[in-house]
Amino acid sequence: MTAYATQIATQLSLPAHKVAAVIDLLEAGNTLPFIARYRKEATGGLDEEEIRAIQAGLETAKALDERRATILNAIREQDKLTPELEAQLLAAESRTALEDLYQPYKRKRRTRASMARDKGLQPLADLILAQPAGRAPALQLAAPFVNEEVPTAEEALASARDIVAETISEHPQVRGALRAKALRFATLRATKIPDTEDPRAVYRLYYDYAQRVDRLRPHQVLAINRGEKQKVLRVGVEIPERDWRRAIGDAFRFDRRSPMVQQLALAADDAAARLLLPAIERDVRRTLSEQAETHAIRVFADNLRGLLSQPPLAGRTVLAVDPGFRTGCKVAVVDPTGRVLETTAIYPHPPQRRWREALAALADLVQRHGVTLIAVGNGTAARESEQLVAELIKSRPADAQDDDASALHYLVVNEAGASVYSASPLARAELPGLDVSLRSAVSLARRVQDPLAELVKIDPKAIGVGMYQHDVDQKALARALDGVVESVVNRVGVDVNTASPALLTYVAGVGPKLAASIVAHRDAHGPFPSRAALKKVTGLGPKSFQQAAGFLRVRDGRNPLDASAIHPESYAVARQVLKRAGATLADPVEAREQALDALLDGRPLAELAADLETGEPTLADILEQLVRPGRDPRADLPAPILRSDVLSMDDLTPGLRLNGTVRNVVDFGAFVDIGVKQDGLLHRSQIPAGMVLGVGDVIEVEVLSVEPERGRIGLGMV
Repeated sequence: MTAYATQIATQLSLPAHKVAAVIDLLEAGNTLPFIARYRKEATGGLDEEEIRAIQAGLETAKALDERRATILNAIREQDKLTPELEAQLLAAESRTALEDLYQPYKRKRRTRASMARDKGLQPLADLILAQPAGRAPALQLAAPFVNEEVPTAEEALASARDIVAETISEHPQVRGALRAKALRFATLRATKIPDTEDPRAVYRLYYDYAQRVDRLRPHQVLAINRGEKQKVLRVGVEIPERDWRRAIGDAFRFDRRSPMVQQLALAADDAAARLLLPAIERDVRRTLSEQAETHAIRVFADNLRGLLSQPPLAGRTVLAVDPGFRTGCKVAVVDPTGRVLETTAIYPHPPQRRWREALAALADLVQRHGVTLIAVGNGTAARESEQLVAELIKSRPADAQDDDASALHYLVVNEAGASVYSASPLARAELPGLDVSLRSAVSLARRVQDPLAELVKIDPKAIGVGMYQHDVDQKALARALDGVVESVVNRVGVDVNTASPALLTYVAGVGPKLAASIVAHRDAHGPFPSRAALKKVTGLGPKSFQQAAGFLRVRDGRNPLDASAIHPESYAVARQVLKRAGATLADPVEAREQALDALLDGRPLAELAADLETGEPTLADILEQLVRPGRDPRADLPAPILRSDVLSMDDLTPGLRLNGTVRNVVDFGAFVDIGVKQDGLLHRSQIPAGMVLGVGDVIEVEVLSVEPERGRIGLGMV
């Protein structure tokens, strides 16, 4: 593993000893969240993203070595593995370099070159490559190779050139040099295929498009790829002739004095046109696509992290409206714990148009259940349903509106994935006997109360906070998104006595099978009184307990520390700290904080850590948790914007300033919900340099332009 550590440390510009420590911990079966949170002394405080990068680097390095071993064995079996070639293969640092070296030895289907070799023309090809001196013409040099299969010297030379062309096209130096040049100076050209339909002119920008490949942006690559896949665009890569001639000329000697120079030149032209350029074009397209997909997956993951990290609106009774026209709006009311109080359907929109009846029904639900927040899904009929809710709020008595405790507000909820959840086995188990459409309304209400707890029930790919998600490597996308969910779940922590199996699945060291066992044990024996009680769960052994315990919370249990992020292995240290400070977890937060400050009182943290025989990073985390045990990190983020009236595009004028919520971040900017039907676009040119926006951020924006006929709103930062 030392070689891996050195290699990965160099790639990531990290200290080798820290990388080696992470690799050792990973190889010992520790989970990434556990390492990041509870093994900071070993890793030197590397953050989760750095550890994730080391993990990815380790997987890549292992896969490369596996491929290297396969190639070495394959060439060895052909009895063609020379010491020089073996050294080159062992020194190759990338999959591309390995495959370039292996290319001449791959077993291929029958080619023109292989047929020429079968005719005994390899020596003649070697002669062309050797560029011998002398006055004998090429035809004379080819004469000895004439036989029944090769009736003329001209045919002998032509077939020998096939061997030379393949040799040139498969030469590692030629491929490597030309690929590097092409990735810098080649031009990608897209044109519209004649007589093909593009009804909405989705690919209009690329009907006659050319751009140097190193200047293409990821979203352009993915758009062009999709247009090609849908048979709207024809795409090609143009490589300058000077680049491929230079690459071949640097690897093969052209001797103008040799009678074979023209044969080598003809073979080089054939190699380029028939074999080399098509291969390099495929390499360039593949590299561009991989880079674009990696970027798109990273953007999707960042957006998902922002969405999952949105603060919960706890303690509210929520009424959710899943809007619709013909089938009506589905309505659900849930109490602060997420329990379903009532469901119904209303029909305010066409074709039924029972507006007054719908208003009365909503008013009755709000009154009877003490609803203070209405969530409106952002799907079909969303704006019309917003108007219904706004009218309901305006119609309430003035005294109810003035009272902050009972004031009624609404917010628009992104309903992406709600229908996926409502039809899932999990939804059927959680909401038995409830119609599929009503389950969606329940999901929307719970999504407001705790976005993370509800959204983990849905395949991350169905949540839709990215672009071109169906055009990227689906396994890589799923792996990245699952990593984000795991990261957020473990950063927030999970109440083991209320969490769903879907939420528990993402806790470090748990997984689907163990999550089901935890819930089954909870159902059979009642709430867990302590973290230690988890050891009684079937299948939860010492290793799983070690990995999971710190991320599982037991509220109001026997041990107050069980509600914190302090790991049980550090309870003794936490008790010692409290004892020395003369404080207890029963003390008010302010008093406890003062006592802990007094304990330090200018004393270096490292000194106290050494005295307590623990690490400084661990002690710092313990002190933070002793002040605010189990604090939800989402509480530090801005709460969603609550509204009481509806805006339309007609209300917008340039210069108007509004607060908005970032709904999606893409390459060319961010889409911001400012309370009208269409999200506004904050173009990247309007975002201050160095500022990074995330999904869920609440920002102040200024309306720059309004195009009602195109449904477009241009925004700028205030």
